[in-house]
Amino acid sequence: MRMSDIPFGTTDWSDVPATEHAGDAGTATWRTREFGGIRVRMVEYSAGYVADHWCEKGHILLCLDGELETELKDGRAFKLAAGMSYQVADGAEPHRSRAPKGARLFVVD
Repeated sequence: MRMSDIPFGTTDWSDVPATEHAGDAGTATWRTREFGGIRVRMVEYSAGYVADHWCEKGHILLCLDGELETELKDGRAFKLAAGMSYQVADGAEPHRSRAPKGARLFVVD
């Protein structure tokens, strides 16, 4: 990833409009900014959230609060607690997440 033509700026995430995305269960609330083709999001999963698809998009994801369970299509599973992160490339390993107790994430993709 190369970042260019992005002037210095700050983001007050509480001022960024929220969009809601339904999962198979629960909801994901996204606050999204775009910087030169790079999407940056603050994401909140409701308690009981279960993704409705296998994602093949690459991400760098930091769990800020709560706990995130991520399953890879090959059967491996990972748990992230607050302060942990994961990274995966575009098209590398399909994954889907759930947040039994809810989670707040910072995602760059």
